[in-house]
Amino acid sequence: MRELWLVRHGQTTWNLEGRLTGWTDVPLTPLGEQQARALAGWLAQERFDKVLASDLRRALHTARLAYGEPQEALAELRELEFGALEGLKWDELPEPHKSALLAFEGFQAPGGESTRALRQRVYGVFEGLPPGRHLVFTHGGVLRLVLREFGQDRFLPPCAVVGLDWQQKRVLFVRDEHVS
Repeated sequence: MRELWLVRHGQTTWNLEGRLTGWTDVPLTPLGEQQARALAGWLAQERFDKVLASDLRRALHTARLAYGEPQEALAELRELEFGALEGLKWDELPEPHKSALLAFEGFQAPGGESTRALRQRVYGVFEGLPPGRHLVFTHGGVLRLVLREFGQDRFLPPCAVVGLDWQQKRVLFVRDEHVS
């Protein structure tokens, strides 16, 4: 069995402001750090064969606060790259981009990455993992991508955790309580 626990990073200033945050390397807010620390006691009860993180500092910092130093930091685990839409607030987005982003499937920002390309790079990492339990610190778009394909399309708050049975394409649990 290949079990994946996907963790969305803690809150950032851009999350707080409602900005599209793809590859811009923004830090956690103090609340984001608190959210990550709040996971530590829960995650400490678990053992994982491998711990991975996106190479962006919001995911790396969340990993360090919630569980410890990841064994690998990979660009392939980054959020969707939003191109010309990067940094815009939701209410600043033109309506066609809002609708396409909500639909998600087939979305591609001008000058950015398609959801298809996101899937290829993220699934390339997940498919390459050996059997075992793996903890992955990543981003909201990655969690949404996987949940959509597993029949549970939803947006999750910072520091949400999704447990997956990767072979059976089955959601084991969603922990979406957060520190406010």
